[in-house]
Amino acid sequence: MSRPKLEIADIFRAHGPAWRRAHAGHVSLCRLKVMSAIETCRTEALGGHVAACTKCAHQHIAYNSCKNRHCPKCQGPAARDWMAERAEDLLPVGYFHVVITLPAEIARIACWNKKAVYGLLFRASAETVMTIAADPKRMGARVGMTSVLHTWGSALAHHPHIHMIVPGGGLSLDATRWVACKPGFFLHVRVLSRLFRRLFLDRLMVLHRAGRLAFFGDLEGLVQADAFAAWLAPFRNSEWVVYAKQPFGAWRPCSPI
Repeated sequence: MSRPKLEIADIFRAHGPAWRRAHAGHVSLCRLKVMSAIETCRTEALGGHVAACTKCAHQHIAYNSCKNRHCPKCQGPAARDWMAERAEDLLPVGYFHVVITLPAEIARIACWNKKAVYGLLFRASAETVMTIAADPKRMGARVGMTSVLHTWGSALAHHPHIHMIVPGGGLSLDATRWVACKPGFFLHVRVLSRLFRRLFLDRLMVLHRAGRLAFFGDLEGLVQADAFAAWLAPFRNSEWVVYAKQPFGAWRPCSPI
């Protein structure tokens, strides 16, 4: 595969030093380590090895990879392998792409409490889809899904959201047959949005009571339970963005099992 004309590493090497100086004291150590790893990936800074052909004596120097999970150069092959493995799990039905997002204000809390809030985002989003799908008034089926967390948006700003790939149907609640959703329609996104909002906010309060959330800057006062509850109150009535894109893949219901 040919090397792209411009890589993230090229941008970091050219503009990283100036950016780090301009944001000194406001960049976490883990982010600095990621930038350093990407800048030095597959360069002489990480050392390397010599590959030689036993027939023609041709030699090629290959520099070592950083193996950082954020490095696009290292993770590209791993991502392709993961996609190939997931393709083997696909059913012969259409799949929906469901996206579940957090309001920007709550995303600030997620930035400071990644493990706790991202874990909650995974659990609450999955439970939302499974609960609504299992409702006999909706689909009445047990559905599965593949969920992926994205922490940045297209503008490279912090924007945590979940991407789900969900088959257009599932097993009946008694596990005896396949139940297909309506062609081209999965579940009402407003219903999904409101259940997700309630589950997420209720469990965010549980995390707060357990002392598992940290606050900084102008939100430092939210460490107090009453202040945090008051701050969350408006989000219980606001609209949270959940949407489902049109199905992709072959659209034909599975045969009954």
